[in-house]
Amino acid sequence: MRAVQDSMDVLSGKWKIAILSSICYYNKRRFSDILHDVEGISNKMLSKELKELEINKLVNRSVMDTQPITVQYELTEHGRTLQTIINHLTAWGIEHRKKIIGE
Repeated sequence: MRAVQDSMDVLSGKWKIAILSSICYYNKRRFSDILHDVEGISNKMLSKELKELEINKLVNRSVMDTQPITVQYELTEHGRTLQTIINHLTAWGIEHRKKIIGE
């Protein structure tokens, strides 16, 4: 049970799995792209959640030497281990929606 609790602690909250899904689907994402993908999240909350994902070594932040400065996020090797879970959650969500809505 401790392993499940550790997993839930890292992935808890309304936004983390959606953020990881955005990055996972596209490999590299700019802050503004993730903000667009994750409906309803604020700049401040996205920044906070990305920092927590960085601390947990799931996401890597890269600052590009461009004008204006571009910041990109990608999954770390450790973060990529979540791809299977995200894919299964996506498939389950599609099937659940069909069952509930009846489509």
